[in-house]
Amino acid sequence: MGLADKAQNKAEEATGHAKESTGRATGNESLEAEGRGDQAEAKTKQAGEKVKDAAKDVKDAFKS
Repeated sequence: MGLADKAQNKAEEATGHAKESTGRATGNESLEAEGRGDQAEAKTKQAGEKVKDAAKDVKDAFKS
């Protein structure tokens, strides 16, 4: 996982958290739900990247 990808995913997660908080504070259920969705999407991307990293580590272990 590239550093840029990690940073982008974390930024998306933070944006989602901000939307959720703003929606909760203003009583905007739609914005709150959108924020939760954005966070879930970012976390899913992070999990996928971690799987790729683990597979690469296993592949590299067999090369040694």
